[in-house]
Amino acid sequence: MKLDSKIPSGDMAAKWEKHKFDLKLVNPANKRKFEILVVGSGLAGASAAATLAELGYDVKCFFIQDSPRRAHSIAAQGGINAAKNYQGDGDSVYRLFYDTVKGGDYRAREANVYRLAEISVNIIDQCVAQGVPFAREYGGMLANRSFGGAQVSRTFYARGQTGQQLLLGAYSALMRQVNAGKVKLYPRTEMLDVVLVDGKARGIVTRNLIDGKIETHAGHAVALCTGGYGNAFYLSTNAKACNVTAAWRAHRRGAYFANPCYTQIHPTCIPVHGEYQSKLTLMSESLRNDGRVWVPDKAKDERAPSSIPDVERNYYLETRYPSFGNLVPRDVASRAAKKVCDEGFGVGDSGLAVYLDFADAIKRDGENTIREKYGNLFQMYERITGEDPYSTPMRIFPAVHYTMGGLWVDYNLMSTIPGLFVLGEANFSDHGANRLGASALMQGLADGYFVLPYTIGGYIAGGGLDDVTTDHDAFKEVSQEASELTKRLLSIKGSRTVDEFHRELGLLLWDNCGMSRSEEGLKAAKEKIPKIREEFWQNVIVTGAGEELNQTLEKAARVADFLEFAELMVEDALQRRESCGGHFREEFQTEDNEAKRDDDNFAHVAAWEFKGVGKESVRHKEELDFVEVPLVQRSYK
Repeated sequence: MKLDSKIPSGDMAAKWEKHKFDLKLVNPANKRKFEILVVGSGLAGASAAATLAELGYDVKCFFIQDSPRRAHSIAAQGGINAAKNYQGDGDSVYRLFYDTVKGGDYRAREANVYRLAEISVNIIDQCVAQGVPFAREYGGMLANRSFGGAQVSRTFYARGQTGQQLLLGAYSALMRQVNAGKVKLYPRTEMLDVVLVDGKARGIVTRNLIDGKIETHAGHAVALCTGGYGNAFYLSTNAKACNVTAAWRAHRRGAYFANPCYTQIHPTCIPVHGEYQSKLTLMSESLRNDGRVWVPDKAKDERAPSSIPDVERNYYLETRYPSFGNLVPRDVASRAAKKVCDEGFGVGDSGLAVYLDFADAIKRDGENTIREKYGNLFQMYERITGEDPYSTPMRIFPAVHYTMGGLWVDYNLMSTIPGLFVLGEANFSDHGANRLGASALMQGLADGYFVLPYTIGGYIAGGGLDDVTTDHDAFKEVSQEASELTKRLLSIKGSRTVDEFHRELGLLLWDNCGMSRSEEGLKAAKEKIPKIREEFWQNVIVTGAGEELNQTLEKAARVADFLEFAELMVEDALQRRESCGGHFREEFQTEDNEAKRDDDNFAHVAAWEFKGVGKESVRHKEELDFVEVPLVQRSYK
């Protein structure tokens, strides 16, 4: 299959408007004849389901939580980007576009990124109209703050709860349509597979997480809004329920998986503090607006931070990157923290932490001002660590956060399976090799509110979608396969728990495919993963039964998918013989330890075609053209 990105021709600034006009339309009276299945109820899913229903389509929305309000989008803290230029500091749609392409280390599609920047200004208006309580200046104007990779203030925020407030806005729009009878919600329901009829996505197979029943649902198109795969590493900032299953099962059915090695390591997280810790906690990137990052000049300095004078501190980001200072992009800040810790300058019992210090900001602006900006974040840190960040610096260290890879989609957000659309973090499209902070919320809402409602109409208006019911043989076959997988997991009766296998896989990935990668480490991981997977299918223990509430069974199926996906992630990292953004190969770096790209050979998207478990996947390429933002070596100095 040849990858066709369907990028419109013409000037960059006019592409999206021209494309919307060229898309075929569905008559308003006819939209009620079509049913869309939306999987996921986070920002991308809730906004898509609400908007499609407002347009007249019938929508079913499936999600694993008990309420859409508990989707993981709620955990986003710092803000959402938009090129409003309220600060008058030189921002524009083009500057946001430029910063995002550069921040992604020139591995994203220009057309998609420009559309994202263009739509950003509408997102804020939409959310304000919904009542999202963005922070405001004294005079009433919406406030902005800075985030990494930008020299302007374009991030709108609601203290450290921006994701929660935006999700409540989307939730209110969604529930209005539920009340109107246009959306039907399916809580505590997990998608197990996608059903293809005549080569098109026409439905899904699900498991009711309360009673274990496997059910089928038919529709005219499917929209996956199921987030990323960061939990493959076991320890990450993601909620424990986040997984790769929906995307991976779609990949097995024919949806290409793009750039799986692109994983974002967030520099500002609470360090690991115990062997049996189950997840990590994010400290918003917004804290780097006022917090200064440093380590002692002396290796293994065990003095209290207050006892270390300023002249004996290394503010390494400010020294190394004077133009951006503490607000360099996440991949740059993460590698810099790893470097000083590897050299023995890390702090804390493990030596795997650096300080994030607010003393200067408190002295300058007063504790009340800092409390108003970051109070809930400081409170969260204190409750977890038992330390007061108003009087002693936070200790932070990088952790797995967002994933830039995902199912390949064209400009219309459609995967290589016709009728299967993929939104938000579940697709690969907008961030390249590194996501700038405050852009995840922007992409999720752009896809759901402003892109999919147009492009899915163009697909439906193209015709060829005869009515299909769950009585079709394809639904029975896929449902049977799902049932057999459940029976197989329950029949093993081994001696190792699901979490044991997950921890082993996660540590292997972190050590060999985490903040830095090498050919030697990646080859070792590639050899080890199939052995872990083989033992999993021989020795895992899954208690309970299939047709009941069984969280161990849920986790087992998800870890089984991680064990398959991890092999692709490592293979993608091994074949990409360059460093770019979050993908840092130790063999490919500049003299001053920065990422060294190979634009002649790797200025493309790697889209993988599934050929079977344990078999070599086929690597396809979508070449990336950079016209508006010429390829240069990225620098934040």
